[in-house]
Amino acid sequence: MYRIFIVEDDEVIARNMKKHLQGWDYEVKCAADFSRIMAEFTDFAPQLVLMDIKLPFYNGYYWCSEIRKVSQVPVIFVSSASENMNIVMAVNMGGDDFIAKPFDPEVLTVKIQAMLRRSYDFAGQSILLEHKGAILNLTEAALLYHDRKAELTKNELRILQVLMENKEKVVSRETLMTRLWESDSYVDENTLSVNVNRLRKKLEEIGLSDFIITKKGIGYRIG
Repeated sequence: MYRIFIVEDDEVIARNMKKHLQGWDYEVKCAADFSRIMAEFTDFAPQLVLMDIKLPFYNGYYWCSEIRKVSQVPVIFVSSASENMNIVMAVNMGGDDFIAKPFDPEVLTVKIQAMLRRSYDFAGQSILLEHKGAILNLTEAALLYHDRKAELTKNELRILQVLMENKEKVVSRETLMTRLWESDSYVDENTLSVNVNRLRKKLEEIGLSDFIITKKGIGYRIG
């Protein structure tokens, strides 16, 4: 079942789109907090996004460009602002198609089906984790924060993945060492400390100070 994320601030339109697409057996989520679109995007991990242009806080062009920094998921703009300039802008910001309002739901469905076929005939998609604006791309082994990017080693990636999968929880040193052992690396207490310290330095370089917090005698958690 494909997941579709609807970013539409008109509740009636969003609700009708969701109901129609669920009838085609898609899993659909409508944006709830228009100031946290990227957090909702990474949590839901959709295979396609339907994006309005005129939105609260930031417009659809902005959110499409933010999505493009971390993912190639197809984005279809659905908007009443259908002048040629808006269509050109939508494509230039990374959009894959444009549907003008008002639209025929069946036309919307056909366009979505065609886009999904074209997009997922090739190998997999990026897997993303997000916390307070920092986005971890597991496929690329990189962390993105405010247009700055930290490239991670295999061990650094595994450490950050475990911590971000357990937000607000303290992860024991034993758990982290077990996960690092899975990568066929020899890991002891000192090796773990070295990797965490190196990771902290990389995070600080892109503006993430105190992102990893030490709980003395226990382990670590994400701040």
